[in-house]
Amino acid sequence: MKRLLITGAAGNLGKILREGLKGYADVLRLSDIAPMDPAGPGEEVVPCDLSDRSAVHELTKDCDGIIHLGGISVEAAFDDLLQANFLGTYNLYEGARKNGKPRILFASSNHAIGFHKRTTKLDDKSELRPDSLYGVTKCYGEALASYYFDKFDVETVSLRIGSCFEKPRDRRMLSTWMSPRDFISLMKAVFDAPMTGHLVMYGVSNNRTKWWSNDHAELIGWQPQDSSEIFREEIEAAFPVEDRHDPAVIYQGGGFAAKGHFED
Repeated sequence: MKRLLITGAAGNLGKILREGLKGYADVLRLSDIAPMDPAGPGEEVVPCDLSDRSAVHELTKDCDGIIHLGGISVEAAFDDLLQANFLGTYNLYEGARKNGKPRILFASSNHAIGFHKRTTKLDDKSELRPDSLYGVTKCYGEALASYYFDKFDVETVSLRIGSCFEKPRDRRMLSTWMSPRDFISLMKAVFDAPMTGHLVMYGVSNNRTKWWSNDHAELIGWQPQDSSEIFREEIEAAFPVEDRHDPAVIYQGGGFAAKGHFED
């Protein structure tokens, strides 16, 4: 791969990939509206507001692949999400369509399906049940990715990311955790695969307790290596037993599902 674009490169996941994908492509093109460290060897730093269509068109030129992490990653006001997550994602896909149709990794979220109960095992065919306006934007992004594949043959892996940190931060993350190492290996698997079409996957490590299945995605050839189990004793000691009547415990989306409507 000659040039791999990472949007949202200043965020937590973007920083993980900036370090972990060094040397994977000849050039990593790193973009965000937030400040970023200066470009190092094999890097280009290109600030860009994703709501600016002409700027995104230039950003997506000469790219062999795109990892789209950019946008608002938490619950927010609809008008803010409209610019960053709705319009920004549309502009990204239009730029890709007009600039050689590179494969895209779209950072979806577990909050697109957060109103499923924890007792339900999900796969790529499970009903979308967003737990927040933020989750709604991820449903939109997945639908847009499906449309751009069917209409224009732009391939996408829509990755419903769980919780990607160095280690789980609470009991819920014992099920949703994805290690940075597994995240990096998954990115490589996505772009090394001979074909993907529009594929929905879950970003989760090989945890003992998990709510999501990637059995349908064997063509990617990805096998997570890490598990949250090594942290279980530490996490369970740090957090009291969960209240099974709490909506944050009942639903997979946790606190996102338990909170009221953002605009109220």
